[in-house]
Parts: sequence; structure tokens; C-alpha cells
Amino acid sequence: MANEDLTKLKIDKSQATFSGRKRKKTVFVVAAMLVILILGVVFFRDILIPAVEVEATTVGEIYPAQSLTLLNASGYVVAQRKAAVASKVTGRLVAISVEEGDVVRKGDVIARLENEDTAAARQQASANLEASRAELERAKAELHDAKINLDRQKELLSKDYISRLEYDSSDARYKKALAAVAGAEAAVRASAAAFHGAEVAYGYTFIRAPFDAVVLTKDADIGDIVTPIGAAAQAKAAVVTIADMDSLLVEADVSESNLKQVKTGAPCEIQLDAFPDLRLQGAVHMIVPTADRTKASVMVKVKFLDKDKRILPEMSAKVAFLERTLKPEELKPRVAVSSSAIVTHSNRKYVFLINDNTAIETPVSTGRQFGDMTEILDGVKPGDRIILNPAGKIKNSARVKIAGS
Repeated sequence: MANEDLTKLKIDKSQATFSGRKRKKTVFVVAAMLVILILGVVFFRDILIPAVEVEATTVGEIYPAQSLTLLNASGYVVAQRKAAVASKVTGRLVAISVEEGDVVRKGDVIARLENEDTAAARQQASANLEASRAELERAKAELHDAKINLDRQKELLSKDYISRLEYDSSDARYKKALAAVAGAEAAVRASAAAFHGAEVAYGYTFIRAPFDAVVLTKDADIGDIVTPIGAAAQAKAAVVTIADMDSLLVEADVSESNLKQVKTGAPCEIQLDAFPDLRLQGAVHMIVPTADRTKASVMVKVKFLDKDKRILPEMSAKVAFLERTLKPEELKPRVAVSSSAIVTHSNRKYVFLINDNTAIETPVSTGRQFGDMTEILDGVKPGDRIILNPAGKIKNSARVKIAGS
């Protein structure tokens, strides 16, 4: 009897195993059905609820000057003081002390030619000048002695202590001394002129900067023959090319039909193609009084009011001629969008931000109006894509498709 009771207490493992397997299979089937249902909803959503085709634009930055622009023109940065520095004499280049980009001051030595011959000629001229000066001093001493002797002879002659012949001899000596001094003085002037010429010739072997400038190019190197005309084979006419960076202007071509909108001194904004984000203030420097008949344009020179070391000669530039001078707060860019992208509802302004092909209603704070653009103070940032003309056809979280994509 006891054994039968113990047998009844045993667990039937086969039934438990079967029940567990059945439960796992049910969970798997339910999970699979849920996945299929979700995929079906996502798939058929594209069919049952088609995306609305919209036009899109990108939130960008705008400069206030763009709304004040009367006229745009393009041109190049040109140095008004520029020189190809060369030598006045022919010689071999033995030293050059500058590189491209170096700043030089007026009178600085840029390069040197071989000058042993001119240095020797200068020393010889200096020695000749010293000899002439010594001869002048000797002549002056002789004149002084002759003058004293003549005065003494004149006094003795008045007292009849000497003959007229002796007096005449002293007078002749004095006049010869006078002539000797005059000749010595002329010799000194001639020697001084010769020395100056030798110094000038020696100085020509040193090539100097004619004005404060920056070296743009180095056109010759040590060992090159430098000549004023550059006609000889392998000869170089210029050693370096320099430009005065304070003389940089933008030379822009303005159509004759638009010239009436340009006035000397009028404010401008200059944009360099090399640095699109750099906006520099300028003003009309002059209107060149002649036209180019081939282009039907007139050159206008615009000066920089803002100095920047990045401005280089021959850079291409764009010039915006403005209605008025910009205020300090108008110099910085503003975040702006097309006014047609803004929707106003219940005194609240918002735009539809495109995020993963979904229109997200996004509140924005607006500022000033710049033409057809509106300043955005808060809500979106540059680079965000938003919907143009969304009013009446777009709802929050609606699926959208950008036209042309």
C-alpha cells in the first residue's frame, strides 16, 4: 500500500516537457505575427497614405547688406603701386636677401651684383680726392706766404727801401699763388665729382627697394646675369617684383547703363572669391574717366576700409554697391529663411522641418525682414531643410516627398 502511494507521487516528465515546448512555440508564433503585422503596416502605409510632394529650401545665413545692394560687379584686386625691381647696370647676381612674402622698407638692400671693379674705382677716386685736397692746402699756404711778402714789399717800396723790380716780382708771385689756389680748388671739385660718380656706380651694384612693399615674386637667383634691358641670352631684367599692400584696390567693371548708380565715396561691401565668408567694407575710390567699348563698361576702383592680411594682388572679388553705410550691428550674418516658408496661426509662427521624410511642425521666433527673407532668432539652425509654401496642405507628422528628388 505504501509503495502504491509513492508511485502516485512521481512526476510525469514527458507531459511537462510537451507542455513547455507547446508554450515556447506559441510565444514564437505570436512574436512572428507581430513582426509581420508591423512590417505590413510600414509597407502598406506607403501605398495607403502616399507622401505629399513639397518644395524644400535650406535655412541659411544672410548679410543685411544684401537687402541694401543697388548693384553688383566683379573684378580683381590690383596693387596701384607695383614695381619689377631691376638693376641700372649689367652684372652677375652674387647675393639676394629676400624671399616671396618678405616685407621690405624703402632703401633696404634686396640683392647685390658683383662689384669688385666698381669698389676699386671708388677707392681710387677717393684717393684722388684726398690728393687734390692736399694740393689745395699747399696752394693756400703758398698764397698766404706770397700775400705776407707782398704786403711787406709794398711797405718797403713806399719808403724807397727796395726797387720797383723787387716789388713787381713779389706781386707776380702772389698772383701765381692765387691762380694755383683756384686751380687746386677746381681740381678738388673735379675729384669730388669723380668720387661721387664712382660712389654712384658702386651703389648701382646694390639693388634697393624703391618704397615700402611686400615681395610678390623672385625673378632671378644667384649666378644670373642681370641687365637693364634683358636682351642678352639667359639675362634677367628684374630681380624681384614688389607691391605696396596699402595701395590695393578692387578694379571692377560696371556696365555703362548702371553707372548712374555709382558715386565716388559711396559705401561698398567686398567679397573675395577665395574667402566667401569674409565680408570687407569698402568705398568707391574713383570712376576711371574712360569706357571700354568692347565690353560697354567703365572701370570703378574700390578701396578697402577694412585691412586684412589675406587680401592679395590679383585675387578675384565681387563688389556690392550699397544704398547707405552699414551700421555696426548689420555687419554680422543673420539666420534667415524664405518668408513663404513661415506659417502664422493663432499669433504663433512656425515652419515645417523635414526630418526623415516627415514634416515636423517647429515653432520659430522671427526678427527683421530682409527683402523676401525673414530673420530667424530661434527654432531652426543653418543647414536645416524646411518646406516652402506649406500653408493648407501640410499637417504635423505628415509624410512628404521633396519635389524632383
